[in-house]
Amino acid sequence: ARAGDRLTRMSDIDVYARQKFGQDIAPGNNPALVLVDFVNGFLDPDHFGGGNCVAAAEAAVPVLAAARAAGVPVVFTRIVYADDGSDGGIWLEKAPRLAELTEGALPSQICDLLAPRPGEIIIRKKQASAFCGTDLAEILRARGVDTLIITGLTTSGCVRATTVDAMSLNFRPFVVEDCCGDRALDPHRANLFDMQQKYANMITSDQVGPLFTPG
Repeated sequence: ARAGDRLTRMSDIDVYARQKFGQDIAPGNNPALVLVDFVNGFLDPDHFGGGNCVAAAEAAVPVLAAARAAGVPVVFTRIVYADDGSDGGIWLEKAPRLAELTEGALPSQICDLLAPRPGEIIIRKKQASAFCGTDLAEILRARGVDTLIITGLTTSGCVRATTVDAMSLNFRPFVVEDCCGDRALDPHRANLFDMQQKYANMITSDQVGPLFTPG
């Protein structure tokens, strides 16, 4: 690219700072952990994985353990379509292989590394956001949740969509950078940057503990 065709990263940051983006969100008092689509298919590059997806799942293991130890609500999401594809929407026109994620299909199952325990919440969804067409918001509000610690796959897709909807619904989103993965690293990094500027606080897994035990 010719010089001047693109802003440098430092110039990008300066523009956001001058416009007062990227401010910190204060945590609330009642957090929940959301693990977005840590399913076999998104860990496997022959299906929907690649990039740093496996590393993100591994980094999420101690975060999940900390949430359980603190007794905060834990939410898992899966993409699940009917076996005959009858409930598919426009998203399947864009990404038709997602139709393989049916209830019984191995790629649709939450990975053993982060297997849910009895009583933990599992949300089945047909869109990128964990909130779209589901009762997740109502479940969280019934438990008094005001803050979401968000992890998962993929950063540029379902994690971002869930984060944007979380803020839109007035939950306080904290995205755990090293516990999010994407099949390509450029969109992963770009979306982390953009979410930090507009929709969430970016944190790392070693910063999660105090959020699980506020006050």
